[in-house]
Amino acid sequence: MRTLITGADGYLGRRVVSALLASTDDEFVLAVRAADRAELAAKHDRLDADLGPAALGRVTVVGADLTRDDALAGVDPGRVASIVHAAAVTRFNVDRETAQRVNVDGTVRLARFARRCPDLHRFTLLSTLYTAGRQTGDITERRHGDDGFVNFYEWSKWRAEEHLFDSGLPLSVLRLPTVIAEDDGGAVGQYNAFHNTLKLFYYGLLSLMPGEPSTPLSLGTAAFTGAAVSHLVRPDVPAGVYHVTPEPARTLTLGQLIDVAFTVYERDDNFRRRNLMRPIYCDRQSFDDMVDIARRLKGGPIEQAVASVAPFGTQLYLHKTFRNEALRAAWPGYAAPDPLELVEATCEHLVASRWGRQPVTRQLEGVL
Repeated sequence: MRTLITGADGYLGRRVVSALLASTDDEFVLAVRAADRAELAAKHDRLDADLGPAALGRVTVVGADLTRDDALAGVDPGRVASIVHAAAVTRFNVDRETAQRVNVDGTVRLARFARRCPDLHRFTLLSTLYTAGRQTGDITERRHGDDGFVNFYEWSKWRAEEHLFDSGLPLSVLRLPTVIAEDDGGAVGQYNAFHNTLKLFYYGLLSLMPGEPSTPLSLGTAAFTGAAVSHLVRPDVPAGVYHVTPEPARTLTLGQLIDVAFTVYERDDNFRRRNLMRPIYCDRQSFDDMVDIARRLKGGPIEQAVASVAPFGTQLYLHKTFRNEALRAAWPGYAAPDPLELVEATCEHLVASRWGRQPVTRQLEGVL
């Protein structure tokens, strides 16, 4: 079987490819965005190095910019039996135009290509749990309505889902959590808003915490996500919507996250010397006022700190419980990371590496 994977050189894309190479005998067409032949060659070389011997004879790398109508002109639809769509802009602060052009229109173009594949048995979209937007309460593994969104990233992934639900394709939607580490050991391979917010607290650049301590948070690792995708794309697994997240009983809260993070921080001598207090939770109106004031202080450290939190901060007031009964039924015996242990290990890595600025082997006194 031949599988087309878009965004194959991205953070999750590479890990999905590695997992599929290890768990199947399939061949793969890896679609990457490249401006010219030199960039394509460089990405090809990097993928060869990352994927290792398992990729020999099984991988073809092609340039494919899904913002162009001819993006997949070099791929034979007659030979594609499965598609995994991992290409997307995943920043919470993405602007609407970019989100539309890449996440929505790119999906539309890929769906158009998929309809030309006569032997296609599965189209798998890597989406996000937060296509639920402003919904609260139990969020089940089904198509969402439009209850509004906190940022354009959420909206664009929801729009991409909506197009595919109406496309008639054999569709699976895998809604992913916030990935905070490579694996249970806590090493960080890509920094995102989660890590940046913890950095602000560590350095005393933010003293207010938007959200409510009881708000549930769904966190995961690249290893867990890659394993889930490689299992759920199998032909014997039913197509459907899957929440790739720990079950509700094993989901931590915002309050637990902050407690664990500051427990790790307070073991660090440099942090203790600064006598920083744990953040104070603020109500939603206070948070909105803080964002408004920060935006008026253009260019200052307050604006920069708040700007990194604002695109997702509202979600921290919206209590959601992501159900994953379909995932558990389709993947018996699955093992999601323990959330408290994962957060502790990740925070230890962040402090020891100073958010990636120094090797973790240079562990500081009082850390770990």
